[in-house]
Amino acid sequence: MKYIAILLIYFCFYASNQLNAQDLNWKINHKGDIILPMNLCDNLPHSDNIEMSGKKVSAIIYYEIDTTKRLTIKKDIIFPQLRTFNKSSEPDWKKYRAYFRRTISEEISPSIGCDNKTLDYSVLDSVEIGGMITFHYAAVNGLKLTKQLYPSMDERLLVEEWQIENLDTKPKQLTISEVHYKQSEIGYKGKYSFIVKSKAEDEITLDPGQAYSFPVYYGATLNDENSDDFDYKTAKKSRDDYLDICRNNLRLHTPDKILNTLFYFAKIRASESIFDSSMGLVHSPGGGNYYAGIWANDQVEYSGPFFPYMGYETAEIAAFNAYKKFLGNIPQDDSTHIAYAFEVDGNFPMTHLDRGDAAMIAYGTSLYLLNTGNTEKAEELWPLIEWCLEYCHRNRNEFGAVKSESDEMEGRIETGNANLSTSSLYYGGLKYSIPIARELKKNSNLKNYEQRLPEMEQVIENYFGATLEGLETYRYFDENKYLRHWICLPLTLGITSRKEGTLKALFEKLWTDNGILVQYKPSLKVEEATFWDRATLYALRGALRVGEQEIAMEKLKQYSTKRLLGDHVPYPVEAYPENNMKHLSAESALYCRIYLEGLLAIEPVSFSEFKMIPILPKDWDYLELENFYMQGIAHNIIMKRKGKKIKLSIESNKQFKYNKTVKQGETVYIKTK
Repeated sequence: MKYIAILLIYFCFYASNQLNAQDLNWKINHKGDIILPMNLCDNLPHSDNIEMSGKKVSAIIYYEIDTTKRLTIKKDIIFPQLRTFNKSSEPDWKKYRAYFRRTISEEISPSIGCDNKTLDYSVLDSVEIGGMITFHYAAVNGLKLTKQLYPSMDERLLVEEWQIENLDTKPKQLTISEVHYKQSEIGYKGKYSFIVKSKAEDEITLDPGQAYSFPVYYGATLNDENSDDFDYKTAKKSRDDYLDICRNNLRLHTPDKILNTLFYFAKIRASESIFDSSMGLVHSPGGGNYYAGIWANDQVEYSGPFFPYMGYETAEIAAFNAYKKFLGNIPQDDSTHIAYAFEVDGNFPMTHLDRGDAAMIAYGTSLYLLNTGNTEKAEELWPLIEWCLEYCHRNRNEFGAVKSESDEMEGRIETGNANLSTSSLYYGGLKYSIPIARELKKNSNLKNYEQRLPEMEQVIENYFGATLEGLETYRYFDENKYLRHWICLPLTLGITSRKEGTLKALFEKLWTDNGILVQYKPSLKVEEATFWDRATLYALRGALRVGEQEIAMEKLKQYSTKRLLGDHVPYPVEAYPENNMKHLSAESALYCRIYLEGLLAIEPVSFSEFKMIPILPKDWDYLELENFYMQGIAHNIIMKRKGKKIKLSIESNKQFKYNKTVKQGETVYIKTK
């Protein structure tokens, strides 16, 4: 009875917190955006949030819709470069999150008047999301109001663009009040001022069908900077130009509209969270907590290897800057572990914990370099790879497993003193460093790594291989008795010896409506029902990488529908309950890598060649990937079903690099240069 009661608690927890996609009726519209029409919304009240970023601002927009379709909006606006002083009542660690930020609701807002009445815009008609968020209000007095929010890609500025449209058959005379609000404080860089102001005509006449737009600015200035320079048209163009890059580069086209759309959206979130810093441009996670800093997992392991695929120069610069920062901070004492992060504009190295970061860095840096195919960058970053691999080699236990105090979960759950994640990523670092050592003629390293790679694969099998819940899979560490999320990692690296049991563990035991749990226990308690999207994204990639299309595609479609059209949209998230499913950026990079490194099994083998394994899911007749960048060159990959085989065409600069009919699952090699 106790076991049944626990299961009932677990079921009720998920039933109350995880809505099905159809409960809200988000739709993909003709523009490729998603829209929530209120006349089809079956589950009110509803609340959600979305993050958007530019180089000097990030904003989390919270919105709530009550049962009468009335909307309230709250904006949490963060200016990452403007570090503030700690309050005397705050603990010292708060300095790591000391961003100048303000949360503002709709009390400070312009008002619109018509016929001697102030128009009350609160009832919502629809919400639209597509790289910006737009609220369409129900018409009042024949006048429709739309509010569209977007960040400047270059300034300390969030724009809320208002548009009033006359839907009536008669002209309308309107009055518009202006907003001017300023609040200042002193921080590390001087005087910070938060400014809210609108810029509209006091009186206008709108003819039938005519519309009028004006901005409301939410910005910050430093010292003598002038807010008169705010320009919503420039900000809008910068955002539109950025979205065009996301739309046209690395464009996925398949028969599944949901997968295509979430892939596009994930590119937006993955590459917008890039900030100016003392390190230069750097990618950061976001989520309300993590800005103008870099982490060995999020930036080095997750997003860094992805950015060369996109052909987006800003992101590639940010990735390289992260690797350079770690390169410049290699410990002088070989027994000391490397920092796992550089927070607060890169000025605070985080060194108090070894999370297996050397393994993360070796894996992420080597794959990044192969994807860029750039010899000069490889020569510069090689000492970082070499140091990390040697550190891992020195820090193995008597069975050959790499020791670390924790993993990227940072002690949230037990990991023992040698975990599967660290050893798997070390294996990945060896795997991708071998072709780099060959290219750079590092012959001594090459010999060592070629010897250590199969030895490490055997360690993963012998030390971590175990039977749990009746399944031939992996234990996460020596004393581990429960299935864990990171047992997916060997699959992503092409290790198949325990494929069947691991897939059942991931997609039968650990799977939920929100993806994979951190840990499975038969006696699961509600507070232990924790998930982190990053493991789900690795698991989906791993299953596809080893050719398990059927189960992987089923779960990928389920997950993608939930994230794009469910109760919290439209991106992959960090975790729950921690940080309440914030839209951390690097998880979106991991989502895109499912298709590239999983479904297509793309893998660089030198600085001028990659391989792939063309397989089409059973219900697809085609797959196209346009402007896929590998080693600095754009490629179009086109796969079409031809009987039991696939017609594979790969072109670059309007010339075919490959154009043959191949067997499904056949490995093909493509020269890029």
